[in-house]
Order: sequence, then structure tokens, then C-alpha cells
Amino acid sequence: MSTFSRRRMLGTSGAILGAAALGTSLAGTASGAPTSGAGRWVPEETKSLDQLYADALAEGGKLVIYAGGDTPTQQDFTKQAFLSSFPDIDLTIVVDYSKYHDVRVDNQLATGTLVPDVVQLQTVQDFTRWKRQGVLLPYKPAGFSKLYKDFRDPDGAWTAIAVIAFSFMYNIAGAGSAAPTSPLDLVDPRWRGQIASSYPHDDDAVLFLYRLYTEAYGWDWVARLATQDVQFARGSNTPGAAVNSGQKAIGIGGSGSLTSTSTTSPWVVANGHPFMAWGQRAAILAGAQRPAAAKLYLNWAISTAVQQNAFNGWSVRTDVTPAGGLKPIWQYPNANLDGFPKFMSDRADVERWKQTFALYFGEVQGAPSPGWLGLHPGR
Repeated sequence: MSTFSRRRMLGTSGAILGAAALGTSLAGTASGAPTSGAGRWVPEETKSLDQLYADALAEGGKLVIYAGGDTPTQQDFTKQAFLSSFPDIDLTIVVDYSKYHDVRVDNQLATGTLVPDVVQLQTVQDFTRWKRQGVLLPYKPAGFSKLYKDFRDPDGAWTAIAVIAFSFMYNIAGAGSAAPTSPLDLVDPRWRGQIASSYPHDDDAVLFLYRLYTEAYGWDWVARLATQDVQFARGSNTPGAAVNSGQKAIGIGGSGSLTSTSTTSPWVVANGHPFMAWGQRAAILAGAQRPAAAKLYLNWAISTAVQQNAFNGWSVRTDVTPAGGLKPIWQYPNANLDGFPKFMSDRADVERWKQTFALYFGEVQGAPSPGWLGLHPGR
């Protein structure tokens, strides 16, 4: 197999997982010391992407990924970018809310009907649990040692492949000269009827963002927001969709980029005010039917070329300089990077916050934005 071509590497340049995220010849070196958690030392991958591609084709050339997200087509860009580099892989990416994918995988494991090879989900607590249960394949893709320390499991059970961040955004034409500069401004009566938001009690990342707002501004802020006639909807894509279309002036609880040159809908992170970010975790299931293809995917996802072109400018790697003059995401204390995994691990506390926000904003209404996928999508 020839060395990894420049043409193939450049084919990955626009890929980001989540977008909602996702060298040269990727040869890593074994690093680290034996770890006790996995029971054995797992070295970093030393094969190039070309070699891993050959392994995946020899295995059968198929790969199934369960990805957290909001719409069926949300990962199409990632799929196209991956296939531009590895066109002979039969890749299926099934997008659904992470809270359905995780229990779907649990049920498949319990019934011996496992479908995906890779899971990449927002429910970060599941990876800790799955590691403890022994259902993840310990694996360290090339470049693993270059990942930010909290974006990798020390035993290789999971790897963060993309940075995703949630905040608020506004429509320039709709907001005019009085555009909000911080979350505090969102309860100004002038915005009554002009705000769209994801339900905080339907999406745990949005829930955490709302918790941060509540802790910063108090329950009076929540009570005032509840009088703003907010258009709540399922799916963290919905605030951005409402703002980008001009339907609403402000959106709360969606992803975006500080490097965007959009003249329509800026995504806002205010100095001294909270937003939230996390590393979207991915793992290979120990029972995966196609582990070679899964390894190819993880190596590609954290490769320098892909990470240099993250849609929001932030990389999971410490050796990739963020775009647009940004600092690495872990240098933003108001991103609350450490807080999200801690929050997600306390499910009783999560439920208390969910039900409390339901009292303020009403019960979640509407069908899930990815549709109803059942027990075995992608089979």
C-alpha cells in the first residue's frame, strides 16, 4: 500500500463531527505506561491511515456508527468527508438523540443483537459505565497522547473526537442595534415572543447550560424568562434554525462558532458569563463486528488534518492551534469543561433540574427531531 497521499489528507479538511464534529501518514508511537484500569497496557496505534484502510477493506469494508444528534442528515458532511478519503468503505451513520442511542445499545447488548461498531454520544457518563462493564474495546488511535488530558480515557476505553459548545445566538436584522450581549439581556421584555430555545429538560447539554445560567443569575432570571413567550422545541438544532431563518431574533441552547464570518446570526460567548462545552466521546464496542473499520474511523477523526478544520475552531488536540485567534477550549473557565461530565454522572441531580424546569416552562412537547428509529436502526 502506498504512503498516505496529500490528496487524501486534504479530502478530510472540512470534516467536523456534530456540526451541529469532527499525520500526513498517521504513524503514532507507543506511549504511556501500563495501566491498571483496563488490565493491560494499550499502546498508541502505529499504522498509517493507508494501512488501516487496507485492514478495513480486508475485514469487509463496512462500518456502522451511532452518532448523537438532532436530524437524520446532521452527519452527512462527516460521512462525505470520510468517504472522500476512503471511498470503498460502506459507511452508515445513524443519528439520534444520545439518550436513545445509549439505551438502544444497552438493549442490543442484552439481547445479543448489537448493530453499531462505534458510538459517539453526548451522554458522557455512559462511557464510564460501559468501561466498567467491559463492553468497550480499549484502543488508542495515533495521536492519542496529544489529546487534552480530559479528552481521553487513560486506558483507551474512549476518545473525545470533537469539541462541541452551546451558548446563545441572535439574528442581526431581527435584533437590530439592541442585540443582546450576555444571557442577562435575554429576559429584557423587548424580546418577548422573539426567543427560540431547545427544551432544557429534553437535552442534558442544554439542561446544563440552563443550570449555569440559573446559578449565575438566580431563579428570578428563570422566572422572568418563563414570561418571555419562548418558543421551545426538541432538538438543539432548532434555536439556530429559527434564528437563521429570521423567524426569531434570539436562540438559546445551540452550537455555533466564534470564528464564523456570518453576517446574519452571530453565536455569542460573553466574557465573564457562562457557556458550556464538552468533548464528544467516541468508543469502539468490544462486540463490534468491524473493529478494523472502527479503528480507521477513530484515527481519521482525531488526525491533525481533520482537527485543524474543526467547524468551531476548537480542537481536542493540544498540538493543534485553534483557528481565528481562539484559545484552546480548556483555557476558557466560563466554558465549564470539567463541570459537564460531573453533572452528567449524577443522574438524580439531572432529574431534579429537568423536573424543576418543567415547572417553569411546561412539559416537553413534540416528536423527536430525528424521528422514531426503533431498536435496531442501521441493521
